[in-house]
Amino acid sequence: MTRIPPAPGFDPRLDDDDEKEKKENEGMKPDQPMAPVQMALFKARTVLIFGEIDMKVAERVCGQLIAYAADGQGDIRVIINSPGGHVESGDTIHDMIRFCGPRVKMIGTGWVASAGAHIFLGAEKENRFCLPNTRFLLHQPLGGVTGQASDITIEAEEIIKMRERINRIIARETGQTYEKVVHDTDRNFWIGAEDAVTYGLVSRVVARSTEV
Repeated sequence: MTRIPPAPGFDPRLDDDDEKEKKENEGMKPDQPMAPVQMALFKARTVLIFGEIDMKVAERVCGQLIAYAADGQGDIRVIINSPGGHVESGDTIHDMIRFCGPRVKMIGTGWVASAGAHIFLGAEKENRFCLPNTRFLLHQPLGGVTGQASDITIEAEEIIKMRERINRIIARETGQTYEKVVHDTDRNFWIGAEDAVTYGLVSRVVARSTEV
């Protein structure tokens, strides 16, 4: 599994209330009514992406995007606060944001890091917003493989390809040169909300929902 490493200091463990709610949501049967929060989010056409990005998150988010698209062509809001995670899961959400049909408005809050930043860039530039205290983190993928030297070599080559692909997406979506992005992402590259606007990650910093 290849990953863009989560931001430093991230603790993926959920607290008891979060774990309980997660289990309850995952255990809902088709004939059970939605919980009030889920119903409100559905009516608001809003998707929440919080925490580490993995295949379960990708499945849930893609399912919601497809459901909202089937329900109508109105705008969809995605609110993201993530330290990053599994690259291919981030790829899936990034691509689905554009594939699903309706306009997706992306709203960053807290931190939007690594694979989370890749997901954030799935929205068109004019539809990328963040709250005032949001921080962004861009950096290169991290691989973890053991075994035969030939397997390690293959993994290293794939990481290099992945790094180039992601850097080109960042350059395309921000308007920065590819060379600058390569330089910036060689180490952890933190960007605050206002600087993210200058860099081209974000269209506008917003403080109220009416501004989106």
